[in-house]
Parts: sequence; structure tokens; C-alpha cells
Amino acid sequence: MLMAMIENIYETMNLRITETAFELHLRKIYPTRNILSMRETETISGQDCLDVQKKTDGSVNIIGEVATDPVASWMIQSAQVASKFTLFTHHAKTFPDLVTALRNSMLRAGVFKDEKTAEEQVVQVLNFDIHLVKDFRGRRYIERVTECIPVENKNEYTFDHRNQKTLEGKFDKFFDNATHYFTKTTDRQLYVYRNILEYVDGEYIITNPISDKNLIEMRNNMDESDVDDFDEFVERHWGKHLKRETVEVSAGVEEKPKKRGRKPKTEI
Repeated sequence: MLMAMIENIYETMNLRITETAFELHLRKIYPTRNILSMRETETISGQDCLDVQKKTDGSVNIIGEVATDPVASWMIQSAQVASKFTLFTHHAKTFPDLVTALRNSMLRAGVFKDEKTAEEQVVQVLNFDIHLVKDFRGRRYIERVTECIPVENKNEYTFDHRNQKTLEGKFDKFFDNATHYFTKTTDRQLYVYRNILEYVDGEYIITNPISDKNLIEMRNNMDESDVDDFDEFVERHWGKHLKRETVEVSAGVEEKPKKRGRKPKTEI
């Protein structure tokens, strides 16, 4: 599926591939595309390959398979700073398992020491998970498309205790703030996930809408020929209107700037 997805990426976007072993062979499948493929060797590490790719004006980074802990750190790096978006494959069975596996890989690789920090960095780069399934008949199909939505850390503390006149009321407001603090410290929810599309009884069903943030980012990176179809799709299934803002420019006469300084002398 990863090979087939390249066909839907605009040809103006340069592809940069990092693999532990050459498996995709995208330069043979798409000979007219700007593709640079690299793999680590005994003397050149995968991190060195990624550092070189950052200087080659790449638009899309593709990590062949995130199967080891160092490769997981490469994926996080490339998704954060090195490209418009990153594609990779993984063998997690559920979306929470995917987040947990990537978080544990970051911890084992020594990139992070705290579980919450590592998990927060992971969910920041996971936008969509396209999950494939192979049944007992040998048929492969897309079971679901899941969106990851990071939960923003909002300041929910209040100063309502100042408005309380009794000591009991002040204690109640204080314990409300204390509850928010301990919840964020011990069991803060970092993300929510929801299925956008599911395969049910032999057909695909659109279940939940895509978040507004991802809709806007997807639309801003589309060609003019695809924007109208995308707007129609979103309006038909979710009733959302996505129209670009138009700025009107007046066609009046441009006023010349006034000259400043001393007035010219007049001869009498």
C-alpha cells in the first residue's frame, strides 16, 4: 500500500526514503519522480543518512519499516522538522498499541527519560493510522482509518477561593484546583483517537468527521484542481463548509506619498 500511495502524492514533492534494507524500490516504480533512497551500512549509520537528507530539499520522508528502536527515533525526527509529512509502516494491532510501542522505543533508545514526555512527542506526529488486515483467506483490505487528536494542556486553575467568604468555601475551591493538579501530574490524557472510516459488512462507512485542524492543513496543501472536490466531499458527509477567504482590492487611484521636508524657497 505504501508503494501505491506514492502515486497520489504531487510530483512537485521530492521524496526522501530511509530504510534498513531496500524493499520499496520506488525509483524503479516511479522513474520520473525526484526520489533519493538511502540505507545504513557498517560505516554509515541511519542517523547520518537522515542528517544528509535534511539538506537535500525533501518534501516527504518515508521510513520503510519502524521495526527497531533507533528507526522509531528517526521517524519522530523526520516528522517534526525535516519534511511536510512522513510515511512509515508498523505492525501494531490497535492504535493505542502503536502509541505505546513508539513511546517504549523512544525510551529504550535513550531519547527521552519520562514516559509522558515521550508519549506526548509521539502523538504530536501521528495524524492518521491506516490499518490493514489480512484475513484467513489471504485477502488484504483496509480495516479502518484512525485519526489521532492531541489533547491540549489547558490551564483550568481558578482563583474562586478569593470570592468565598467562609473558610469551608475556600477549602472547597482549593481542593478543586488540587484535583486538577494531581490529575495532570498522575493521569493526564494526552490524546484521543477516533475512526474516520471503517470496513463493515463488505463496505466502507464514514463514521466520524476529521478534526478542523487537519481539514484546514489538508486543504492548504492541495492543488486548486482538488480543492473543490475536497470541499464537496466534506460538505456532503459532515456538513462543514470550507471556503477560502477572499480579499477584495479596491481599484481606486493610488495616492502618491506626500513629500516631507522644508518648503522650497520662493523668489520675490
